[in-house]
Amino acid sequence: MFSKLSKMLGKGSAETQPKEDIVEYEGFRIIAAPISEGNGYRVAARIEKTINGTVKTHQLIRADVISTLEDAETASVLKAKQIIDQQGDQIF
Repeated sequence: MFSKLSKMLGKGSAETQPKEDIVEYEGFRIIAAPISEGNGYRVAARIEKTINGTVKTHQLIRADVISTLEDAETASVLKAKQIIDQQGDQIF
């Protein structure tokens, strides 16, 4: 979602947009979606889970800004896993 919004607003180029790889973790789907900001990328991810046939979504955005897209994607997934471990279904 954020990458599409950024493209619509003209922020970042196709080369700087995160790829949408889905990481499965504890029944959740994590999609890293770092946000281009200044000379780095803000840690962000979408966390999804299907509950009773309905897809629930949580947008995770952190204050952390990391210099490379690859490192920001890794940090986004790690932070999403931490949130899942701490809150589980309560994030929705």
